[in-house]
Amino acid sequence: MSIERFGEKLKTLRLRKGVTTRQLASSLHTTNSQISRVENGLRKPSAELILQTADYFNVSLDQLMRDELDLEERP
Repeated sequence: MSIERFGEKLKTLRLRKGVTTRQLASSLHTTNSQISRVENGLRKPSAELILQTADYFNVSLDQLMRDELDLEERP
C-alpha cells in the first residue's frame, strides 16, 4: 500500500471545505507548516494525522491511504 497521493488528497479535501492550512492545522492540533509540507509531498503524514484527517473530512482511511482510490464522502 502506498500513500504517495495523501498530500494531494489532503489539499483537495481542504479546498473543497474552504479552509486555509492554518485553520486546518488548528483543527487537527498541528502546525501550518506541517500541513503545508504534507500537502506538497515534502513530509509523510503521521498515523495520527491520517486518522484525524479521516475524521475531520468524513472520509475513509482506505480512501486516504490507497493511492488507487479516489475521494468520496461517507454517508
